[in-house]
Amino acid sequence: MVGGYGAGSAIIGPLATKLILTYGWRTTFQILGATFFVMGLIGTALLKNPPAGYKAPAAAPAVAAKARALLDMRTRDMMATPTFAALWIAYCLGTTAGQMMISQLVPFMRSVGLTPEAAAFAITIAAFGNAGGRILSGALSDSLGRLTTLKVMVVGSLLVMSALGMGISQILALYALVAAGYWCYGTQLSVFASTTADFYGTRYLGMNYGALFTAWGVAGIVGPFIAARVYQATGSYSYAFYGAAGLAFIAFVSLSFARPPLATPAPALEPATATR
Repeated sequence: MVGGYGAGSAIIGPLATKLILTYGWRTTFQILGATFFVMGLIGTALLKNPPAGYKAPAAAPAVAAKARALLDMRTRDMMATPTFAALWIAYCLGTTAGQMMISQLVPFMRSVGLTPEAAAFAITIAAFGNAGGRILSGALSDSLGRLTTLKVMVVGSLLVMSALGMGISQILALYALVAAGYWCYGTQLSVFASTTADFYGTRYLGMNYGALFTAWGVAGIVGPFIAARVYQATGSYSYAFYGAAGLAFIAFVSLSFARPPLATPAPALEPATATR
């Protein structure tokens, strides 16, 4: 489902660009707003609640016993754990690079010499990378583990940001780096959600992931702010990318402090009382 969210910009981005050139940005916003409203109503009308009393298929006994020991932590208790703080910092700093690219992608591509059409096409490349990260890396995390996958992707983001900071201007190399950077970004949005469920349960997942997701909101402020200010001060995005690489390194370190909650020991059985 989050893959559709990531891939949507491949359709909407070029469409919005054409509408802006034809009607201006104000009218384009009105057209897109009305369209999204209607599409949202249609989508919600198609949703159906499961039948009353529905239960998901039962897990294997060993898995179920472990899940009962680990899951269903309330939000206030989750936020008091050191692991939540480590995940929040990693989520915020790890997605700062992606948020920076989202806000400045086309201006950056234009700044290194790409034509307006080639720069706009980078949005489509980014969308496929974003969707791929959400879907395929989500599946990868089922095998490698959540934290390992997140660490790999944060390091990948560090490398991509460093490469972009070096001033690469070859179009195919830029497209490859954009796809890789958005892959790392999309991975984090899907795998942090499943990490929250694994660590703290599903009963309070809406609130729990909502609390963790505030990190993404902060990154949405920090990333574009850094990029815009650095470009205004230096006339280049290089130092902004290097800064994002540094933040990704801190995110990796923060992930190293995250630990799955320990299982609560099962209560000892009282010895049976002999009957007389």
